[in-house]
Amino acid sequence: MAQLIGVGVDSVELDRFATAMARTPALVERLFSGPERSYALARADPTERFAVRFAAKEAVAKALGVGIFAFDYHDVEVVRADDRSAPTLRVSGRARALADARGVSRWHISLTHTERTATAVVIAE
Repeated sequence: MAQLIGVGVDSVELDRFATAMARTPALVERLFSGPERSYALARADPTERFAVRFAAKEAVAKALGVGIFAFDYHDVEVVRADDRSAPTLRVSGRARALADARGVSRWHISLTHTERTATAVVIAE
């Protein structure tokens, strides 16, 4: 039987995230993997895709019960097999080590956004 290890929820204001990306162009490369960047940049305005992926990384940290600086942002990647598939998480590096130490064997993720916010919910099982 599966055991709940943790739940993480995070919301990001789209306007603030767009401002941060404009002010610090290197932010996108620092926070997101190549596939995440490619996916988001396929849109005329990639803000919501980047923001919801950032929220997912923060939600993973919360589900693990650690601060966001406990692992590299690239250690948590939101992946999709194609445009029709649900997003999943790929966890590696220090984030994977933290997950293994806590007994996480499965992740569940839900992403959503409105005109103003992007929200991610992550469950570690």
